[in-house]
Amino acid sequence: MLTVPIRQLGESERAQVERVLDRDPYAGAQLAERVASHGLSWWRSDGRIFGYGPGRRVESIVWSGAHLVPVCSTPAATAAFAELLGTEPRICSSIIGRSDAVLDLWDRLGGHWGRARDVRPHQPLLVADRDPSIAADPEVRLVRPSEVDALFPAAVSMYTEEVGVSPLLDDGGRGYRRRIAELVKGKRAYARFLGDRVIFKAELAIVTNRTTQVQGVWVDPEFRGQGLAAPAMAAVVRDALQRVSPSVSLYVNDYNTAARRVYAKCGFVSAGSFATVLF
Repeated sequence: MLTVPIRQLGESERAQVERVLDRDPYAGAQLAERVASHGLSWWRSDGRIFGYGPGRRVESIVWSGAHLVPVCSTPAATAAFAELLGTEPRICSSIIGRSDAVLDLWDRLGGHWGRARDVRPHQPLLVADRDPSIAADPEVRLVRPSEVDALFPAAVSMYTEEVGVSPLLDDGGRGYRRRIAELVKGKRAYARFLGDRVIFKAELAIVTNRTTQVQGVWVDPEFRGQGLAAPAMAAVVRDALQRVSPSVSLYVNDYNTAARRVYAKCGFVSAGSFATVLF
């Protein structure tokens, strides 16, 4: 009988992990997609999954990889995860998840991992599960594989504006371009074109059987404030609900009032609060 409450999980505990993820399908979406793709054999993916709970029961989990993502993490679990992770060098580029768990983790890990580049303590988590009541923009469509080169500059602009650093810095953008190309190939990238120019874009960055998470929403600065974003997002939401998942979710910076108005017009409602710590 196991008595240690925190441990790395393997494939034999996959059903328990999936039950935890099903308790919070929006906050756990990123991890749920990876478990569906890679299972829990950590050498097959780019991270490890730790579980917390008495005996062999798993009550809380955290993914430690390119990101640190707690799911259903109780205060006791968060303290245990931080105690373990604080003994290791930081490998993640961010901590993402429900605000209470993320901010508690950061309070405990900050002394071990050094300063963060940015802390975003309150990012409304929003969900839509029905077609928007507003008309969708008929010009918004899936990006074709032949249009990746046209989409890429807009994606770089969005990333730089949102994250605060350019995705071109590490490897000239090759890895980021591969990611954009994968999303296009998977029919998960949307855009509105004006000739060869992208003036709106969004991607379904995460897809599970419970939700699809929209990221990378961007409007060309020249076209902002002209009422383009809401009908464009309505087109994305409508297609995603019909073709991909039973709900569409996203999180947004609380200070981005313009974006929050757009999402409200498209029928998104609150599902809690996220926080992000960026390194």
